[in-house]
Amino acid sequence: MLARIFRPSKTAMQSGQVKSKEWVLEFEPSDARRPDPLMGWTVTGDTASSQVQLHFETRDEAVRYADEHGIAFQLIDPKPAKRIIKAYADNFSFNRKIPWTH
Repeated sequence: MLARIFRPSKTAMQSGQVKSKEWVLEFEPSDARRPDPLMGWTVTGDTASSQVQLHFETRDEAVRYADEHGIAFQLIDPKPAKRIIKAYADNFSFNRKIPWTH
């Protein structure tokens, strides 16, 4: 079984960084999803890939857990967030590329 170790990004509904500090070990699906003939939901026979997520405080803890239990893993490092620092006064500065109009 192959697993992914990553740090999840914040959701679109979040403004803070609440659950983006922890690392997650998540198993890759071993077989494809298929529609259930009765209900129409997508199902898979592998419960580990869709229902099991292990959360760790640090990347080293997640890697150590995978090594101790013989789990092959892929480590995905997070991309740094691009911060654009602006002030409200920049909307009215004389150095704007596009002049201020109404």
